[in-house]
Amino acid sequence: MSISTIRIAAVIGTILLMARIPADAHHAFAAEFDSGKPVVLSGTVRNVEWLNPHAHFYIIVKDASGGSTRWELELASPNVLLRQGWTRYSLKEGDVVTVNGYLARDGSRLAAARMVRFTDNRTVFFGDNGDGGPPK
Repeated sequence: MSISTIRIAAVIGTILLMARIPADAHHAFAAEFDSGKPVVLSGTVRNVEWLNPHAHFYIIVKDASGGSTRWELELASPNVLLRQGWTRYSLKEGDVVTVNGYLARDGSRLAAARMVRFTDNRTVFFGDNGDGGPPK
């Protein structure tokens, strides 16, 4: 092998390694969510966003005083959800659900959803989707 071939291989290898770092960081559960802060939320689905890199849905949670709060729940990517039996119609506006998940580190009304239970007791799990979060 010539020196130029080795240099080209080294440059390509470095570029591939550098390209991989942001992808790992993006999917790191611990960067955004706290596995030590589980949460259970019950409410009505307001809307669903079936988009990459993560699907999201929003629920309206009523509190004891009659007020309501909008929560954002992050799911896996649509591709992962499809492989686990979800469809873009698994959650619909108006569905009443109970969600088990983990709170965002920043204290916002965002959580990583891990289980969704419907009023008819159907339950959809997706557990650890390879993001470093706790398994189901």
